[in-house]
Amino acid sequence: MSHARDRDGGHWPIRPFRNRAAGAGSAARKRAAAQLAVCTPVLPVLIVSVVVLVDVVCGAGTVWLPLLAAGPALAATTSAPRGVLGVGLLAAVLGVMLGTRDGVPGHELTAVLSALAAVTLASGLASALRGRRERVLAAVRSVAETAQHALLKPVPATVGPFQVAVRYSAAAAEARIGGDLYALVATPYGVRLIVGDVRGKGLPAVGTAALVLGVFREAAYDEPDLLAVVDRIERSLARNLGCDDFVTAVVAGYPRAGHLEVVNCGHAPPLLVRSDTVVAVEPALPAPPLGLRALTDETPGLQVLPFADGDQLLLYTDGVTEARNHGREFYPLAEGLARHVSDEPAGTLTALHDELLAHVGGRLHDDAALLLLRKPAASPNETTVPEPAPPGAAALRTPVNTSPSR
Repeated sequence: MSHARDRDGGHWPIRPFRNRAAGAGSAARKRAAAQLAVCTPVLPVLIVSVVVLVDVVCGAGTVWLPLLAAGPALAATTSAPRGVLGVGLLAAVLGVMLGTRDGVPGHELTAVLSALAAVTLASGLASALRGRRERVLAAVRSVAETAQHALLKPVPATVGPFQVAVRYSAAAAEARIGGDLYALVATPYGVRLIVGDVRGKGLPAVGTAALVLGVFREAAYDEPDLLAVVDRIERSLARNLGCDDFVTAVVAGYPRAGHLEVVNCGHAPPLLVRSDTVVAVEPALPAPPLGLRALTDETPGLQVLPFADGDQLLLYTDGVTEARNHGREFYPLAEGLARHVSDEPAGTLTALHDELLAHVGGRLHDDAALLLLRKPAASPNETTVPEPAPPGAAALRTPVNTSPSR
């Protein structure tokens, strides 16, 4: 595939993911199977059968018959109201048969059947209320997923000259969205991207994340200078955020072959993978988070990094590096990246994310985002030899691991 720019519009082409959704027939079959599972309460029927079997073996009539009410009671937790009523009816019929067989007095059998009917009706009502709550929750999840796709748009596997992969986990698991943000767009000035972290987490931070992403997507197309893009975001946040709110972010751009521009606003330093080493791209000029510039005299600085074929850049949020295990130890992201780095960004992030979840015991307690860029071999239309970066433009720490496994 060619990674050359579109000569007419000057845009890097975006190649979307292949659609792997199941067809309409498959979806219909899945819905039918789910409906059948709801309307066929296997476990409650099994419990009723066990009670009947015990009564037949022991022949103790009124001792075991009240336990038939356990069937419809359990069905309320798994089945629709008609499934509950069906189990209750089955239990009542079997109760009458067993009572008659065991010679249970009429008034005792009537009392057992009345209790069974009361439990069945109450369980049917509970099942109806449960179903209503589940439908409401499903609607909320649907809205949350729609909001997530509108806010954090899916990133294609290939954007311009880069292979790209993203992994995102929200601390508010039911909401599916949170305060971490990312975006990657192809513009007339090259590929541009942002990864940021809004103060706070969960739904209260979503509005600020939406504001930042909206301004970034507009400014990335309009402003030829990457620092001007950051200034646009800063001015918008200064007008709209409270005095205690802010956003840490890294904004990057690829204006020409072999050169990567990075602006760090109080965010964790990206990790650069080059020649089997992992180094942290520390900001040469520390800058405050977005929204707090008015409180200081510091302004962001533009770093220019050489970015050649085979280089990779990992941007992330503090939900990754501040994730702790049961021993209160932070997750060592740089070491993890060195262990799992490969030529496939999606595979690298999958391995990192799985290791991160194993580190914390299965669930993150903060929003976490990972975005990995890889520069594969250039197309014939693109220069592959980068010019040297200006002295002092990129401050890189000592490699944390020099022999990652692939």
